[in-house]
Amino acid sequence: MNVIEINGLTKMYGKSRGITDIHFHVKEGEIFGFIGPNGAGKSTTIRTLLSLIHPTSGSAKIFGKDCIEFAPEIAKEVGYLPSEVFYYDNMKVMDLLKYSASFYKKDCMKRIKELAEMLNLDLTKKIDDLSLGNKKKVGIIQGLLHEPKLIILDEPTSGLDPLMQQKFFELLRAENKKGATILFSSHILGEVQRLCDRVAIIKEGKIVQVEKISTLKENNHKKFKLEVRSDVERSYFELEGVSKLEVEDHHVSFLFRGDINTVMKRFAEIELSNLWIEEPDLEEIFMHYYEKEA
Repeated sequence: MNVIEINGLTKMYGKSRGITDIHFHVKEGEIFGFIGPNGAGKSTTIRTLLSLIHPTSGSAKIFGKDCIEFAPEIAKEVGYLPSEVFYYDNMKVMDLLKYSASFYKKDCMKRIKELAEMLNLDLTKKIDDLSLGNKKKVGIIQGLLHEPKLIILDEPTSGLDPLMQQKFFELLRAENKKGATILFSSHILGEVQRLCDRVAIIKEGKIVQVEKISTLKENNHKKFKLEVRSDVERSYFELEGVSKLEVEDHHVSFLFRGDINTVMKRFAEIELSNLWIEEPDLEEIFMHYYEKEA
Protein backbone atom coordinates (compact mmCIF):
# COMPACT_ATOMS: atom_id res chain seq x y z
CA MET A 1 0.00 0.00 0.00
CA ASN A 2 1.17 3.56 -0.74
CA VAL A 3 1.01 5.95 2.22
CA ILE A 4 1.84 8.96 -0.01
CA GLU A 5 0.82 9.32 -3.67
CA ILE A 6 1.76 12.49 -5.55
CA ASN A 7 0.49 12.89 -9.11
CA GLY A 8 1.35 15.83 -11.36
CA LEU A 9 1.66 18.21 -8.42
CA THR A 10 2.38 21.76 -9.62
CA LYS A 11 2.61 24.98 -7.61
CA MET A 12 3.29 28.32 -9.29
CA TYR A 13 3.83 31.60 -7.45
CA GLY A 14 2.47 33.98 -10.07
CA LYS A 15 4.86 33.46 -12.96
CA SER A 16 7.62 32.16 -10.68
CA ARG A 17 8.34 28.45 -10.48
CA GLY A 18 7.51 26.53 -7.36
CA ILE A 19 7.26 22.87 -8.42
CA THR A 20 6.28 21.38 -11.78
CA ASP A 21 4.52 18.06 -12.44
CA ILE A 22 5.86 16.19 -9.38
CA HIS A 23 5.21 12.42 -9.34
CA PHE A 24 6.30 9.90 -6.71
CA HIS A 25 4.86 7.52 -4.12
CA VAL A 26 6.00 6.34 -0.70
CA LYS A 27 5.18 2.79 0.37
CA GLU A 28 3.93 1.83 3.82
CA GLY A 29 6.82 1.22 6.25
CA GLU A 30 9.37 2.86 3.96
CA ILE A 31 11.97 5.50 4.84
CA PHE A 32 11.90 7.62 1.71
CA GLY A 33 14.48 10.31 0.95
CA PHE A 34 13.66 13.53 -0.84
CA ILE A 35 16.86 15.22 -1.91
CA GLY A 36 18.06 18.18 -3.93
CA PRO A 37 19.95 21.46 -3.57
CA ASN A 38 18.50 24.27 -1.47
CA GLY A 39 15.75 26.05 -3.40
CA ALA A 40 14.97 22.97 -5.55
CA GLY A 41 11.34 22.73 -4.36
CA LYS A 42 11.49 20.24 -1.46
CA SER A 43 9.70 22.44 1.09
CA THR A 44 7.09 23.57 -1.45
CA THR A 45 6.28 19.91 -2.25
CA ILE A 46 5.98 19.04 1.46
CA ARG A 47 3.84 22.08 2.30
CA THR A 48 1.54 21.31 -0.62
CA LEU A 49 1.34 17.68 0.48
CA LEU A 50 0.35 18.83 4.00
CA SER A 51 -2.26 21.21 2.54
CA LEU A 52 -0.48 24.20 4.10
CA ILE A 53 -0.48 25.67 0.59
CA HIS A 54 -2.80 24.68 -2.25
CA PRO A 55 -1.48 23.33 -5.55
CA THR A 56 -1.97 25.11 -8.87
CA SER A 57 -2.73 21.69 -10.40
CA GLY A 58 -2.24 17.98 -9.77
CA SER A 59 -3.17 16.01 -6.66
CA ALA A 60 -1.73 14.31 -3.60
CA LYS A 61 -3.07 11.60 -1.32
CA ILE A 62 -2.03 10.44 2.14
CA PHE A 63 -3.43 7.11 3.41
CA GLY A 64 -5.40 6.99 0.15
CA LYS A 65 -7.29 10.20 1.01
CA ASP A 66 -7.11 13.50 -0.86
CA CYS A 67 -4.77 15.87 1.01
CA ILE A 68 -7.02 18.92 0.71
CA GLU A 69 -10.43 17.32 1.21
CA PHE A 70 -9.39 15.24 4.24
CA ALA A 71 -6.67 17.53 5.66
CA PRO A 72 -7.93 17.66 9.32
CA GLU A 73 -8.43 13.88 9.43
CA ILE A 74 -4.99 13.17 7.90
CA ALA A 75 -3.25 15.62 10.29
CA LYS A 76 -4.13 13.41 13.30
CA GLU A 77 -1.87 10.63 11.98
CA VAL A 78 0.97 12.78 10.61
CA GLY A 79 4.00 14.18 12.43
CA TYR A 80 5.67 17.14 10.70
CA LEU A 81 8.96 18.90 11.40
CA PRO A 82 9.45 22.03 9.26
CA SER A 83 12.92 23.13 8.19
CA GLU A 84 12.73 26.13 10.54
CA VAL A 85 10.82 26.13 13.83
CA PHE A 86 9.35 29.28 15.39
CA TYR A 87 7.66 29.44 18.81
CA TYR A 88 6.24 31.87 21.37
CA ASP A 89 9.40 32.78 23.25
CA ASN A 90 7.84 33.21 26.69
CA MET A 91 6.32 29.72 26.84
CA LYS A 92 8.02 26.94 28.74
CA VAL A 93 8.92 23.87 26.68
CA MET A 94 6.57 21.60 28.64
CA ASP A 95 3.63 24.03 28.26
CA LEU A 96 4.15 24.17 24.50
CA LEU A 97 4.33 20.37 24.19
CA LYS A 98 1.23 19.92 26.40
CA TYR A 99 -0.61 22.39 24.16
CA SER A 100 0.50 20.44 21.06
CA ALA A 101 -0.58 17.15 22.66
CA SER A 102 -4.06 18.55 23.41
CA PHE A 103 -4.94 18.31 19.70
CA TYR A 104 -4.62 14.52 19.61
CA LYS A 105 -7.12 13.35 22.25
CA LYS A 106 -4.62 10.95 23.82
CA ASP A 107 -2.31 11.08 26.84
CA CYS A 108 1.14 11.93 25.47
CA MET A 109 2.93 12.80 28.74
CA LYS A 110 4.89 9.55 29.06
CA ARG A 111 5.97 9.85 25.45
CA ILE A 112 7.04 13.52 25.83
CA LYS A 113 9.23 12.65 28.83
CA GLU A 114 10.79 9.65 27.05
CA LEU A 115 11.67 11.74 23.99
CA ALA A 116 13.01 14.65 26.07
CA GLU A 117 15.26 12.26 28.00
CA MET A 118 16.48 10.62 24.80
CA LEU A 119 17.27 14.00 23.19
CA ASN A 120 18.64 15.52 26.43
CA LEU A 121 16.16 18.42 26.48
CA ASP A 122 15.22 20.34 29.64
CA LEU A 123 11.41 20.65 29.64
CA THR A 124 11.36 23.36 32.33
CA LYS A 125 13.25 25.97 30.27
CA LYS A 126 11.67 28.89 28.45
CA ILE A 127 11.82 28.61 24.67
CA ASP A 128 13.52 32.02 24.50
CA ASP A 129 16.48 30.60 26.48
CA LEU A 130 17.07 27.66 24.11
CA SER A 131 19.82 27.34 21.53
CA LEU A 132 18.95 26.68 17.87
CA GLY A 133 19.73 22.97 18.36
CA ASN A 134 17.46 22.71 21.42
CA LYS A 135 14.63 24.50 19.60
CA LYS A 136 15.02 21.87 16.89
CA LYS A 137 14.67 19.15 19.55
CA VAL A 138 11.38 20.75 20.67
CA GLY A 139 10.22 20.49 17.04
CA ILE A 140 11.24 16.82 16.87
CA ILE A 141 9.31 15.97 20.06
CA GLN A 142 6.34 18.00 18.84
CA GLY A 143 6.31 15.97 15.61
CA LEU A 144 6.58 12.57 17.33
CA LEU A 145 4.67 12.94 20.61
CA HIS A 146 1.40 11.46 19.25
CA GLU A 147 3.16 8.43 17.66
CA PRO A 148 2.12 9.29 14.09
CA LYS A 149 1.81 6.68 11.33
CA LEU A 150 3.54 9.05 8.89
CA ILE A 151 6.51 11.26 9.83
CA ILE A 152 7.44 14.10 7.43
CA LEU A 153 10.78 15.77 8.09
CA ASP A 154 12.02 18.83 6.19
CA GLU A 155 15.80 19.34 6.62
CA PRO A 156 15.52 17.95 10.18
CA THR A 157 19.19 17.85 11.22
CA SER A 158 20.13 21.52 10.76
CA GLY A 159 21.20 22.88 14.14
CA LEU A 160 21.84 19.45 15.70
CA ASP A 161 25.39 18.52 16.64
CA PRO A 162 26.81 15.24 15.19
CA LEU A 163 26.17 13.23 18.39
CA MET A 164 22.56 14.40 18.56
CA GLN A 165 22.11 13.69 14.83
CA GLN A 166 23.16 10.11 15.55
CA LYS A 167 20.60 9.82 18.39
CA PHE A 168 17.94 11.34 16.14
CA PHE A 169 18.62 8.78 13.39
CA GLU A 170 18.39 5.97 15.97
CA LEU A 171 15.05 7.39 17.10
CA LEU A 172 13.76 7.46 13.51
CA ARG A 173 14.87 3.86 12.90
CA ALA A 174 13.04 2.81 16.08
CA GLU A 175 9.85 4.59 14.94
CA ASN A 176 10.16 2.93 11.54
CA LYS A 177 10.53 -0.52 13.17
CA LYS A 178 7.30 0.17 15.08
CA GLY A 179 5.60 0.71 11.71
CA ALA A 180 5.90 4.44 10.95
CA THR A 181 6.47 5.53 7.36
CA ILE A 182 9.00 8.38 7.00
CA LEU A 183 9.52 11.04 4.32
CA PHE A 184 12.94 12.63 4.90
CA SER A 185 13.95 15.76 2.99
CA SER A 186 17.59 16.84 2.89
CA HIS A 187 20.28 18.46 0.76
CA ILE A 188 22.92 16.23 2.41
CA LEU A 189 23.41 12.98 0.53
CA GLY A 190 25.19 11.19 3.40
CA GLU A 191 22.11 11.52 5.66
CA VAL A 192 19.81 10.09 3.05
CA GLN A 193 22.17 7.21 2.24
CA ARG A 194 22.40 6.21 5.90
CA LEU A 195 18.67 6.22 6.50
CA CYS A 196 16.58 5.74 3.39
CA ASP A 197 15.45 2.84 1.20
CA ARG A 198 14.61 4.91 -1.89
CA VAL A 199 15.11 8.51 -2.89
CA ALA A 200 13.47 11.09 -5.16
CA ILE A 201 15.91 13.58 -6.62
CA ILE A 202 14.55 17.07 -7.31
CA LYS A 203 16.18 19.91 -9.21
CA GLU A 204 14.69 23.27 -10.18
CA GLY A 205 11.18 22.16 -9.21
CA LYS A 206 11.19 18.90 -11.18
CA ILE A 207 11.79 15.28 -10.20
CA VAL A 208 14.90 14.13 -12.03
CA GLN A 209 14.92 10.53 -10.80
CA VAL A 210 13.36 8.15 -8.27
CA GLU A 211 15.93 5.53 -7.35
CA LYS A 212 16.80 2.84 -4.81
CA ILE A 213 19.68 3.94 -2.59
CA SER A 214 21.53 0.71 -3.45
CA THR A 215 21.39 1.64 -7.16
CA LEU A 216 22.45 5.19 -6.38
CA LYS A 217 25.48 3.90 -4.48
CA GLU A 218 26.50 1.66 -7.38
CA ASN A 219 26.28 4.63 -9.74
CA ASN A 220 27.86 7.03 -7.31
CA HIS A 221 30.80 9.25 -8.14
CA LYS A 222 33.86 9.54 -5.91
CA LYS A 223 36.08 12.62 -5.92
CA PHE A 224 39.83 11.86 -6.19
CA LYS A 225 42.66 14.27 -5.45
CA LEU A 226 46.28 13.19 -5.90
CA GLU A 227 49.65 14.73 -5.25
CA VAL A 228 52.25 12.97 -7.43
CA ARG A 229 56.02 13.05 -6.91
CA SER A 230 56.94 13.40 -10.57
CA ASP A 231 55.21 14.67 -13.71
CA VAL A 232 52.63 12.25 -15.12
CA GLU A 233 51.01 12.61 -18.54
CA ARG A 234 47.35 13.65 -18.49
CA SER A 235 46.46 10.65 -20.71
CA TYR A 236 47.56 8.33 -17.87
CA PHE A 237 44.39 9.28 -15.93
CA GLU A 238 41.99 9.21 -18.87
CA LEU A 239 40.27 6.00 -17.82
CA GLU A 240 36.69 4.88 -18.40
CA GLY A 241 34.53 6.43 -15.68
CA VAL A 242 36.79 9.46 -15.16
CA SER A 243 35.28 12.94 -15.64
CA LYS A 244 36.18 16.53 -14.67
CA LEU A 245 39.88 15.67 -14.97
CA GLU A 246 42.25 18.47 -13.97
CA VAL A 247 46.06 18.11 -14.04
CA GLU A 248 48.20 20.99 -12.81
CA ASP A 249 51.86 20.70 -11.76
CA HIS A 250 51.95 17.73 -9.40
CA HIS A 251 48.26 17.92 -8.49
CA VAL A 252 45.55 15.82 -10.14
CA SER A 253 41.80 15.83 -9.44
CA PHE A 254 38.85 14.06 -11.07
CA LEU A 255 35.48 12.42 -10.48
CA PHE A 256 35.22 8.67 -10.93
CA ARG A 257 32.25 6.36 -11.34
CA GLY A 258 32.77 2.60 -11.58
CA ASP A 259 34.88 -0.10 -9.95
CA ILE A 260 37.30 1.70 -7.62
CA ASN A 261 39.84 -1.16 -7.93
CA THR A 262 40.68 -0.25 -11.53
CA VAL A 263 41.79 3.22 -10.40
CA MET A 264 43.72 1.92 -7.39
CA LYS A 265 45.66 -0.54 -9.58
CA ARG A 266 46.61 2.36 -11.85
CA PHE A 267 47.80 4.43 -8.86
CA ALA A 268 50.05 1.58 -7.70
CA GLU A 269 52.24 2.22 -10.75
CA ILE A 270 53.12 5.83 -9.80
CA GLU A 271 54.86 7.58 -6.90
CA LEU A 272 52.29 9.39 -4.75
CA SER A 273 52.92 12.00 -2.05
CA ASN A 274 49.28 12.08 -1.00
CA LEU A 275 45.82 10.80 -1.92
CA TRP A 276 42.33 11.97 -0.93
CA ILE A 277 39.06 10.19 -1.77
CA GLU A 278 35.95 12.18 -0.90
CA GLU A 279 32.20 12.12 -1.33
CA PRO A 280 31.52 14.76 -3.98
CA ASP A 281 28.93 17.44 -3.29
CA LEU A 282 25.34 17.04 -4.35
CA GLU A 283 25.63 18.80 -7.70
CA GLU A 284 28.56 16.56 -8.68
CA ILE A 285 26.93 13.33 -7.52
CA PHE A 286 23.78 13.94 -9.51
CA MET A 287 25.58 15.35 -12.51
CA HIS A 288 24.86 12.29 -14.63
CA TYR A 289 21.15 12.46 -13.66
CA TYR A 290 21.05 16.14 -14.56
CA GLU A 291 22.91 15.53 -17.83
CA LYS A 292 20.54 12.68 -18.74
CA GLU A 293 17.61 15.00 -18.05
CA ALA A 294 19.15 17.72 -20.22
